[in-house]
Amino acid sequence: MSTAEATLLTRAEQLGDRLAAQRLNRNLTQRQLADDAGVALNTLRRLEAGENVSLDTLIRVLEALGLGDRLEALAPPADIRPVDRVRIAAGRERRRASGAGAGGPATPWTWEDDQ
Repeated sequence: MSTAEATLLTRAEQLGDRLAAQRLNRNLTQRQLADDAGVALNTLRRLEAGENVSLDTLIRVLEALGLGDRLEALAPPADIRPVDRVRIAAGRERRRASGAGAGGPATPWTWEDDQ
C-alpha cells in the first residue's frame, strides 16, 4: 500500500470517527441517524467505519447532523476576477483550465535579461 493510500484510509477513518462522535453528542442511535438522513443503516455503519460510501450519503448525514453548513469549508468559493464577471454576464463562463504554464513566459525572467 502506498503512502497516499494509507493517508486516505487514515483520513476516512478519522472522518468516520468524528461523525460517530457528533452522532453520540446528539444522543442519536445509528438507526435514528440513518432514518433522519434517509440512508440504510449498513451504509451509515460503513461511513462511520471509514469505508467508501457515496458523496450523496456523506452530504445526507452531514445535513441530518446539522453540519451541512460546514461543507463550504471543504471547497470555499473561488474568488472571481472582474474579467470573469464580464464573461459570466455574457454567458461565457469558464469551463476548463488552461493547463500548466499557459500564458506565462517560456523561461523565468532574471536580472541579466534586462541588460
